[in-house]
Formats: sequence, structure tokens, C-alpha cells
Amino acid sequence: MVLLKTILILVLVYYTIKLLAKWLVPKLFSYAIKKTQERFGQQFGNHQDFGPRPEQKGETKIFKKPFKKSNPSKKVGEYIDFEEID
Repeated sequence: MVLLKTILILVLVYYTIKLLAKWLVPKLFSYAIKKTQERFGQQFGNHQDFGPRPEQKGETKIFKKPFKKSNPSKKVGEYIDFEEID
């Protein structure tokens, strides 16, 4: 009887923690994100300069070419089948 009671208590504690975690973890993450945003806002003076800047004379622009992937169908070499010799 004691073993059954212990198992029942453990199962109830497990499911209680699982349900609390489903509810509590998202709240904690949203709170942490909000606090981090506030700290960044205070640190950087609430600057929100996300828009495109006007071009300045003499500004250097760098345009990168897209990375070319190697062609997988390109043959690199010849396949050689090796045999074990006893």
C-alpha cells in the first residue's frame, strides 16, 4: 500500500510540474525578453534608426556576388573498386 501511495504522489508531482512549466516558462521568457529590450533601450538611448539612410557623396558601396555552389554532377575522378587480397 505504501509503494502504491508513493508512486501516486510521484506521478501527481510530475504532472503538476509539467503543467506549471507549460504555463510558467512562456511567461518567464516573455518577461526576460521585455527586460532585455528595456535595458538595450536605456543603454542606447532609445535610438530607432532602422530606415534607409540618404546616400552621402563619396560613400563606398560593396556589392557581393552570390556564392556559387559546386556542381554535384561534375565528375571529380574515376571510381576504383578495390578487392581484398588474403
